[in-house]
Parts: sequence; C-alpha cells; structure tokens
Amino acid sequence: MALSGTEAMTDEGYAELYVSASDGLKLYARAYGPPAGSALPVVCLPGLSRNASDFHDLALALAGDAERPRRVLALDYRGRGRSDYDPDWRNYDIKVELGDVLQVLTATGVEEAVFVGTSRGGIITMALSAARPSFLRSAVLNDIGPVLEIQGLARIQGYVGKLPAPRDLAEGAALVRDIWGGQFPAFTDADWLAMARGTWREADGALTLNYDPNLAKTLEAVDLEKSLPQFWPLFEGLKHVPVLALRGQHSDLFSADTLAAMARMHPNFEAVTVPGQGHAPSLAGDNVIETIKRFVARIESAGRSTSA
Repeated sequence: MALSGTEAMTDEGYAELYVSASDGLKLYARAYGPPAGSALPVVCLPGLSRNASDFHDLALALAGDAERPRRVLALDYRGRGRSDYDPDWRNYDIKVELGDVLQVLTATGVEEAVFVGTSRGGIITMALSAARPSFLRSAVLNDIGPVLEIQGLARIQGYVGKLPAPRDLAEGAALVRDIWGGQFPAFTDADWLAMARGTWREADGALTLNYDPNLAKTLEAVDLEKSLPQFWPLFEGLKHVPVLALRGQHSDLFSADTLAAMARMHPNFEAVTVPGQGHAPSLAGDNVIETIKRFVARIESAGRSTSA
C-alpha cells in the first residue's frame, strides 16, 4: 500500500492524504491535527453516500483542542468524495470498505482509536470489532444500530443516485430542504448549505453528485418485502469498549426501541437523542461536538480499564 501527499495543511485546516487500496484504487482521507503525539486518535467514517466533509467541524474541534490536540482522520470510501470510483459497483460492499479502512489505518500508523461512524460508518465500526478489535478503543455510533427500519431504508433507496443536478449550491440547499425538511426541522440555512456542499461537487463547470451514482445499484438488490438483516452479533462485539450512541429525534432508520435495547445489552453505553434532527444528525452542532469531546476525554483519561 502506498501513502502519498504531504502534511502541509490546506487553508481549511487539514492535510490531504491518498492511500492505495489492495486493488490499486486511490483512497482519500483528510488528516487533522498533529501527525504524531500522545493523544488518542479519532477516525471518522461517513454514511453511505456521504464523505469526509461531514466531520469537518468536529475534526477541527478535536484536533485543535488547546489542552489535548489530537490526530483526526476522516475518510472517503471508494466511490465517494475524492476517492476513486470503482469500475465494479459490486465492490461498494461493507467487507470491501472495511478492508479499505484497514489499509488507511495501516498506512497512517493508527493502531488504536476512537471510531466515529455515521450510519454505514457505524456498521463498518461494528464490523471492525469482529475483524480487528484491537483497533477499537471506543465507538461513537451516529444514528445507527443493529436493526435498520424499513421506512428509513425505503427513503434512502428513493434518493441515492437519483437527485437532480442543481444550478448552484443555493439551489441545491433548497432541494435538500424540500426533500429532508421533515427530518430536520431544526436545521438552519447554513446547515442546508453544508448538506448541499457534501452532496454535490463542481466538475467541468457544473454540479454533479459527490459519489458514484452506481451506489444506487447496491440498494436495488434489497427486497423491502422481506425481513432485513440485523447486526446484533456485530454489536455484541463492541461490548469490550465504551459506546456512545447518537439518535436523531426524527430518525426513520434507527428507532428509539433499538436504542433502548442496545443500552440494555451493553455494559458501558451512553445514549443521546439529538433534538430536531433525523437520519443522520449533523456532527457540526456545538452540543453534539461537546458531547463527543467529553466522551473522548473520558475514554482517554480512564485508559484501557474503561473497556475491560
């Protein structure tokens, strides 16, 4: 595997790194904070069609803490953001993406971290507990659990790869507000603009989806008339580490009942409901950022005894 790029920071406060996947595809990651140090690193894994930009505010807050600056990595999976698109859409698969995450961790020298996983990123975090448990010091699961609700998955099927191209980001912000306004009644104009920036990117003078539209094919194979797979065995794999679970108040993919069942099962579990938001809550708000910062600080100060 190859790691390219320098540690020179961009104007936005992060370095850009590229890592070769096992099959040669180029994977992109943002690296915030000092390349080395004693602080516990944080690794951020986005949702199905999202990318590293979703974690920008959180990463800046964690990396720039005056008392405890730390390394924060935010990844783009293959087919998302600035990573290469895969010529075979069948490789947009949890197992393949988990392998890509492991490639990035190895290339960047991360041996142990707090993992922050939004939606699909949370499933990959749970899968990591089975594949390489030593990497996990703790987990933050953002609006995801072992049970996926059919209503939410149907909604996601309905828009992934199907959104029209807006003329500009302002029109894009209006478009996502029209689609998801009921899920996020607390969002501000700035929040909708941030969502639009993560959804589309400029290419050849026009806006295009910031992910491979072929992601839609991975969802077409899901039969919503049948019982959906559940991930309780993977969640049980997280019992050796503390878990913070965030749930959007209006989430249609992650139910309050599932959150309660997780809390009963896990011996070191913290549950937080994010008001005024749905699937998946933004990690840019001050209250959410402070919640995650406190959680990371608690894990770090307690040491490995927390996860015994």
